[in-house]
Amino acid sequence: MNSADMIDKMEKGFDMGQAVAEADRCLLCYDAPCSIGCPANTDPGTFIRKLRLKNITGAIRTIKQNNILGGACGVLCPTDRLCEKACSAVFKSEEYPNGMVPPIQIGKIQRFLIEHSWETGINVLEKGDVKKEKVAVVGSGPSGLSCAAELAQEGYPVTVFEAKAEPGGVLRYGIAPFRFSQDFLQKEVDEIKALGVEFKCNRRIEGDKAAENLLEQGYKAVYLAPGLWKAAQLKSNPIKIKGLYSSIDYLASIRDGRLEETTSHVAGKIVAVIGGGAVAMDCVATAYKLGAKDVYLIYRRSYTQMPAEKHELIESLEMGVHFLLLNQPIDYLTDDQQQLTQIKCVRTELGEPDDSGRRRPLEIAGTEWTMDVDMVIEALGNQSEDALSSIYPNVEIKSKGLIKANAETAETSVPGIFAGGDIVRGPALVVNAVQDGKNAAQTIQKYLSK
Repeated sequence: MNSADMIDKMEKGFDMGQAVAEADRCLLCYDAPCSIGCPANTDPGTFIRKLRLKNITGAIRTIKQNNILGGACGVLCPTDRLCEKACSAVFKSEEYPNGMVPPIQIGKIQRFLIEHSWETGINVLEKGDVKKEKVAVVGSGPSGLSCAAELAQEGYPVTVFEAKAEPGGVLRYGIAPFRFSQDFLQKEVDEIKALGVEFKCNRRIEGDKAAENLLEQGYKAVYLAPGLWKAAQLKSNPIKIKGLYSSIDYLASIRDGRLEETTSHVAGKIVAVIGGGAVAMDCVATAYKLGAKDVYLIYRRSYTQMPAEKHELIESLEMGVHFLLLNQPIDYLTDDQQQLTQIKCVRTELGEPDDSGRRRPLEIAGTEWTMDVDMVIEALGNQSEDALSSIYPNVEIKSKGLIKANAETAETSVPGIFAGGDIVRGPALVVNAVQDGKNAAQTIQKYLSK
């Protein structure tokens, strides 16, 4: 079995019988709390009702008109803390605080409906009457795709500028293939292309005032959604160490043609991943699937404070990943060829809560220790690229290089320039980015109609 076969098999979704049976459990709430619980207003209460009434095309239309990336969100959303958390079918009580029965599996129903639309050729999206005002979108991640699709459906000519070779942003280059396949993503991208959206890939917008200059090149509005592509690092200004990777480069290498090379670095080796979020879980799982001898997850807090989803944590443990909790990596040791040989850690204990609401990890003096490793992947979070602000120097910036924009309208300090997604929020969910794109599209329409 080759490397692609080991990591590229996405879990199969519901079939028609499973989806209908699950929808039949729905209580058909009048003010469906699941719909209120969706950040992108995908309206599961309505599409589940339509599925129950056998109006499958209507159910698909509800999803796609509310969320152009309804398929992606059906796969990737942490539904257990969003729409499904609000599900009334759970029947909570004092005796059963978590419910006597599980919530409706909304995400899986949503995914089924989108996949069914592809299998049967049901296309519910339409181009609007062509307008003359052109719009530029910088970045083709979920926020950029959402904004572009919304505007295209209203007839606006939209050009998306993407620095990488293929559109999709984090959906293509930042998520393990077994969680979200390129074929699945491509189908949703193709639907957006069919609306008339033009993609210019390998076209990094760079240089002084480059984004603002788009307004002088015939574009009447610009939406900035470049995402966060600079990896946070354990050590500031680190020397180049062979065997040390950022999660950004490691996960991208699996998607961009470097899979065999990455596999050769992982197979049979001792791999350590630093972090406790969803990205760290993707890194440990791919390392395991690519044949690592041992995979360690090093996290400075406790298990219950890990931000990854519970099912991701359990899956990693069941794979055989070794969790080293309450440990803080502090340094790397190398040989005379700068090849990584060991990671140095210190034990931690939990103190008072910090700004995140979680108990702060405190290093315990005198507890330093080292572990032999062949490879370390830092999954410590993503940041704005240093040079990014130079392309929009007049746009007001807040802390950590993020753009200051109105959360509801996506307006920035420069008329005609709007922004959303992670470059405004910081690292967030795909469904949040989708809603940012929708909000921006609505505001851009109003701006262009003045």
